[in-house]
Amino acid sequence: MHQLFGLVLAQKDLSRAGDLFSLDNAEIEGSISEALEQIRIISSSVDYHTNDNDQAVVEICITRITTAIRETESIEKHGEALVALWESCLEHNLRPSGRDEDTPHSKIASDIMSCILQNYNRPPVMALAVPVAVKFLQRGNKELCRNMSSYLSLAAIAEVDLLADHTDAIVKSVLQGTSK
Repeated sequence: MHQLFGLVLAQKDLSRAGDLFSLDNAEIEGSISEALEQIRIISSSVDYHTNDNDQAVVEICITRITTAIRETESIEKHGEALVALWESCLEHNLRPSGRDEDTPHSKIASDIMSCILQNYNRPPVMALAVPVAVKFLQRGNKELCRNMSSYLSLAAIAEVDLLADHTDAIVKSVLQGTSK
């Protein structure tokens, strides 16, 4: 892993996290999958949902990573690690609190979702992503579901076969949404 990425993630060093944006994409591209795994570990810690420092470090790192993936067009290379982090969010609370504030894991899920599903025209990425995307439809976060539905519609246009196995779950989600 790139030295600065390793330092920021190992020490959860918010003061140095912004420095990641001074690095060239080529410098960090080879470290992205490993950094995503470290982020998954940090975000799975027991106190993550109450630790503002860790949340800020994770948010900055995810922004830097998704920017690098988009600019280097390396989604296929890092798709598996992105989907693993995204899927790990399902293990946590995704429902907004009474204040309509997103939970830390719904923020991660939203950022990762847009990075992955903007590549709806890339079948290898969608083959990894669609089964996880469908799981999010039943998790009770209306905003995530709304955005997910838009991306899944695009995926259906580009590659209808990828959604065929998930038709029942998608229809149930639509019916749940219209009955509320």
